[in-house]
Amino acid sequence: MISLGCAKNLVDAEIMLGSLLKSGVEITNDAATADAVIVNTCSFIDSAQEESVDTILESVELRDANRRGQAVIVSGCLSQRFREELPRLMPEVDAFMGIDQVAQVGEIVGKAIAARGEKSVTRQKAKGKGQKVVERLNELEKNRTLSDHESEESLRGTEKFGKTKTVVAPTQLKTQNSKLKTDSAPFFDVTSRPVYIPDYETPRFRLTPKHFAYVKIAEGCNHPCSFCIIPRMRGSHRSRTQADIVAEAKALIADGVKELNLISQDSTYYGLDLRANHSRAISSPEKFSAAAKSLPANSTTLCTLLRELNALPGDFWIRLLYTHPAHWTDELIRTIAESPKVARYVDIPLQHIHEDMLQRMRRETSQQYIVDLIAKIRAGIPGIALRTTFIVGFPGETEASFGTLLDFIRDTKFERLGVFTYSQEDGTLAGKMAGQISDKVKQKRRKLAMAAQHKVAREIAESFVGREIKVLVEGRANAKQLQTANVSSWEHGLIREAESGKSMLKPGNYLVARGEADAPDIDGRVYVRGKLPVGEFARVKIIGHTDYDLIAGAV
Repeated sequence: MISLGCAKNLVDAEIMLGSLLKSGVEITNDAATADAVIVNTCSFIDSAQEESVDTILESVELRDANRRGQAVIVSGCLSQRFREELPRLMPEVDAFMGIDQVAQVGEIVGKAIAARGEKSVTRQKAKGKGQKVVERLNELEKNRTLSDHESEESLRGTEKFGKTKTVVAPTQLKTQNSKLKTDSAPFFDVTSRPVYIPDYETPRFRLTPKHFAYVKIAEGCNHPCSFCIIPRMRGSHRSRTQADIVAEAKALIADGVKELNLISQDSTYYGLDLRANHSRAISSPEKFSAAAKSLPANSTTLCTLLRELNALPGDFWIRLLYTHPAHWTDELIRTIAESPKVARYVDIPLQHIHEDMLQRMRRETSQQYIVDLIAKIRAGIPGIALRTTFIVGFPGETEASFGTLLDFIRDTKFERLGVFTYSQEDGTLAGKMAGQISDKVKQKRRKLAMAAQHKVAREIAESFVGREIKVLVEGRANAKQLQTANVSSWEHGLIREAESGKSMLKPGNYLVARGEADAPDIDGRVYVRGKLPVGEFARVKIIGHTDYDLIAGAV
């Protein structure tokens, strides 16, 4: 399996692999011997779409050159977004499957292998075709009618978004020969609007290290953000039951997991769709607050989930990712403050701060609301680390509105912050807006914003020197990590930028760890001198820092 994109897509990949294993399939790390290869795609922004198409065609080329009976299957957001077009544009693919079909992947793989065995395979070079496919998909998007909810609580992606490919497990599928009759067209199983949500009974093969896991608490999104395509790909917001999530958490903790990363498109909306006769039109802070206050006493919410997870026995962190600023409540702030196992860390994508930009983005929050919310969160949860992301170069962003954003970055001093340029997406409201900004201006503004955050980040890192903190030890630092001590993450924006090629770390053996303010693969690292057990918590003393990372010694 080749998995592309975000942590939410990674969970889908884990579910597919778990389902395949349950059906008797073997997983191999040698793609050349595999009977089938699954490409789990991302289609969030244009560069991710291009990467997905290129990866599919690359897999087809390798199949035709080395193992012409191998089935190539495409899953994930690209299949979902272009469900009608892809089978015509890419007939060399053997099967397309959507979000709703991840648990039925074994059956789909069997049909794809059978179909591949009956096809007359003629080798065709895919060189140059990827760009043509993407251009055709973009043309189709321009002519598509928009729905009211083609959005997501936040835009994810950066300048590195088109470089997310990770071969997590090229799958070798040993199945019995099938006599299923098929024609040369790809097998197709993609519903028009997804409704699937995983549950505890769904088989899952984890691809994360043993000490942390992602727990998907909901799927889909109801927000109307003008820049985002997610609701059309992932459907409306739908929450898992609290009991089901807790059952999964118990099993993960028993298996040695020390960090539960709660993910969804909009974690703060969790549970609101489970109320009787619920309406999706409660995205604004006022409507959401009113709906939350009117819930019966025994209703499921993010607060009830956090409290029950916090009450589970064991030493572990609960990390809350993907929260929408419009859906924060005073109760949620109190809940986090009163739950010691919930990490003092909040991921709250704001996207902009200027009033005009927030309105054009359809973010449903005002500048003053955001300023007040940040003040309440910091006052109510001592020691909280706030992470956010901003979009620069959005259509209509003036020098004045960008200047307001720069001032906000300098004044607010976010502990963690990512900045990336706006991606004009066909099929979104923003993609058709007047006032589109040139790439040159976008890049200039991103550099200015990151320079402002760079100063803030150094001040924050310096403030940790001399303190003792609790860390989760990830493993031994490799040579590349020690050389740069600066890493960027595609999912939450550019986090670190190397000012020079020289390492700020002195030679020696280091462990890589993360503090409470550092989400996996997203934020900073703590480089620790000394011997500590990997996959366990430890106390360390901070003795130095790089621009974004900390240097520590074992206590």
